Amino acid sequence: MAFGAKTNERPGVRAEVKYVRSSAYKAREILNLIRGLPVARALEVLELAERDIARVVLKCLESAIANAEHNNQIPADELFVSACFADEGPTLKRWRPRARGRATRIRKRTCHITIIVSRLAADDLEKLREREASSGRVSGGRAAAEARRERVARSRQAKAERKVEEDHDHEHDHDHDHEHEHDHAEADDDVVAEAVTDEAVNTDGKED
Repeated sequence: MAFGAKTNERPGVRAEVKYVRSSAYKAREILNLIRGLPVARALEVLELAERDIARVVLKCLESAIANAEHNNQIPADELFVSACFADEGPTLKRWRPRARGRATRIRKRTCHITIIVSRLAADDLEKLREREASSGRVSGGRAAAEARRERVARSRQAKAERKVEEDHDHEHDHDHDHEHEHDHAEADDDVVAEAVTDEAVNTDGKED
C-alpha cells in the first residue's frame, strides 16, 4: 500500500493498493458507491458492504485518510472522496485439465486500486456541520477515527484470547497424552508380573 502524495493529475492525497487478487470490475462496483461522499459516510458504506473486495477498499480509504491527517495536517472530518478508480493489473494464467487430454485456460485477474481524498469546500463543509449539528451526531471524521481505534483494539484482544485458549488446549492434550502413556506403562508392568508368576508356577509343577 503506497503512501499518499499530491499528484499533478488530480489534487488531493492518495493511497494505492496494488496487485489485488480481484478483477477491476468487482472493485469498480464498490468504488462507485463511495465516490464523492464524505469520508465518514464512505466508511459506513464500506463496512456494511457484503463484497469481499470492500474490505480491501476500506483499508485503502483508511490509509488515504491517515496520509491526509499526518502528511498534510487535514482533519478527517473535512475530507471527502474526490476520486477513486481501479486499473487492471497483470493476469495470472493457469490451466485446468479437461476430458480427452484437453486443457482450459484459467485467468486470475488482478487490479490496482487508487483512492484520492480532498478537503471539502468551505460551503460544503459548513452545510455538513450544520446537518450534523441538527441531527445531534458527533463529527463524522472523529467518530470514524474512534470507531477504527475501537475495532483494532477489539481485534487485537480477540486474537490474544484465541492464542491463550489454543495454548491451554495444547497443554491439556499434552498432559492427557502423558497420563495415557503412564497408564499403558503400568498395564504393561502388570502383564509382565503375571507372566513371571505363571512361569514360576509352571516350573514348580514340572519339578514335582
